[in-house]
Amino acid sequence: MNVNKILSVLWDYVLMTVGSFMFCFAWTSFLIPNGLASGGLTGLCTIIQYGTGIPIGWTYPILNVLLLILGFLSLGKGFGFKTIYVIGLTSILFEILPQFPNLMVLMDEKLLVCLVGASLEAIGLGLIMLRGGSSGGTDILALMINKYWPVSPGKVYLYSDMLIISLLLLVPEKGLVDLIYAFVVMLGFSFGVDFVLLGNKSSVQILVFSQQYEQIADHMINNLHRGVTALQSVGWYSQQESKVLLIISRKHQMNEVVNEIKNIDRKAFISVSTAMSVFGEGFEEVKTGINIKKIGQKNKEEQ
Repeated sequence: MNVNKILSVLWDYVLMTVGSFMFCFAWTSFLIPNGLASGGLTGLCTIIQYGTGIPIGWTYPILNVLLLILGFLSLGKGFGFKTIYVIGLTSILFEILPQFPNLMVLMDEKLLVCLVGASLEAIGLGLIMLRGGSSGGTDILALMINKYWPVSPGKVYLYSDMLIISLLLLVPEKGLVDLIYAFVVMLGFSFGVDFVLLGNKSSVQILVFSQQYEQIADHMINNLHRGVTALQSVGWYSQQESKVLLIISRKHQMNEVVNEIKNIDRKAFISVSTAMSVFGEGFEEVKTGINIKKIGQKNKEEQ
C-alpha cells in the first residue's frame, strides 16, 4: 500500500469521525432533550419497545447485524468495516455526550430545533456516506437501493421513515403533535442528505459563443481536461457562420471554466443552464436495477 493510499484511507476515517460526532451531537443536544422523534432504525426499535416491551438493546443490534450482512454482500467488505467503525463510534458518543449537560439545547421553539437538529444530522451522516460508510440501519438499505436503482438516498429515507414514524400513532404516550414534529425532522433530514451527497455531483451545461472558439476549445481540453463539442451555428442577423462550444461540467467547477473562458475572450457570450442528469464517462452511470435474467444466465455459464 503506497503513501497516497494510506493517506486516503486515513482521511476517510477522519471525515467519518467528524460526521459521527455531528450525527450524535444532533440527537443528544437538540432532538432528544426536546423530546423529538424521527425515523430510522433507532426509531423503529424504540417503537417496538413501546409496543411490545422488547428492549431496544436486543432489537437494535439484531437488526443491524442482519443489515450489515446484506451490506457486506452487496457493497463490499470496505463498506462493512467502515460501517462497523461508525456504529461502534456512535455507540460510544451516544454514551459520552449526554454526560455534558452544557451541550444540551432546550428551546421552546421546537420547529427551530427540528430544523437545526435535522440539518446537523444530515451533514454528519452525509460526511459518513461520502466516504463509503454508514451509521447502520436504514443507511445500509439506502445505499444498497441507490447502488442498483436511480433512487436517491434521501428518497429511501423519506419513504422508510414515513412508515416508521406513522407507527407512533400506535403508542399511547405519543400524539399528533409528536407525529408532526417527527415528520418535520424527517423531511429536513431527507433533503439535507440529498444536498450533501448529490450537491457535488450536480452538473451544468455551458454554451460559449466566441470568435476565438478554437483557442477556448483547445484550452479546455489541454488545461482543464474538459470535453468540448463544437456545434455549427449561423448568426441570423449577420448571416456569419461560426461554432458554438458545448461544455458539460460539474457545478463546483463552473466558475473555473467561465473564468478561463473570459481570460481568453472578454467579449465571449456564455450561457449556463442546470443539467438534471448527465450519464457517461466522467459523470454518472445509468442505473437500471438488478438484471435477474442476466444473473441467472451468468450462474448457468459458471456451472
